[in-house]
Amino acid sequence: MNLYLRLLWLLWHMRGMATRGLFEESRLSFRVLPNDLDLNLHMNNGRYLTFMDLGRVHLMVQGGLMAHVRRKRWMPVLAAAEITYLRSLNPLERFDLVTRLMTWDDKYVYMEQTFERDGELCAHAYVKGLFLSGEGRVPNAEVVGIMGYAGEAPVMSEALQRWAVLTMTKRDSVK
Repeated sequence: MNLYLRLLWLLWHMRGMATRGLFEESRLSFRVLPNDLDLNLHMNNGRYLTFMDLGRVHLMVQGGLMAHVRRKRWMPVLAAAEITYLRSLNPLERFDLVTRLMTWDDKYVYMEQTFERDGELCAHAYVKGLFLSGEGRVPNAEVVGIMGYAGEAPVMSEALQRWAVLTMTKRDSVK
């Protein structure tokens, strides 16, 4: 239920939001609430992934993509995520979730998401996903084209490239 309330709050506050560039970061501020805690009284590790969903929604809205996603009935699908926890987020602490598009390939879009408290990195994640329609996978060139970008995908960093290889499936290796 907590996710839905935060999602509704997010969507309400984003009404009329000006569109931003494809590579501009999304930054959302939250507070660790009592229902976000685990038995050790810090934010539950699964809750980070829930917040990351909200960050990706925010990124789609600020890029002007959400209206197209709803109209075309596309489904954003997460294919892989890897998160590294560096510092705990404690009860009632404020933190920022920063989401940014890094690059894409023929199948996936790659994003980085970080959790920061007062400028200090608390968690870092890589995620990859894609959009599906009734006809199958939506080409990434179409997705970024809707967002006003016609150029090539940025070069994948070495660290992201290693992670992308580690998360490949048998279906990815068959063209």
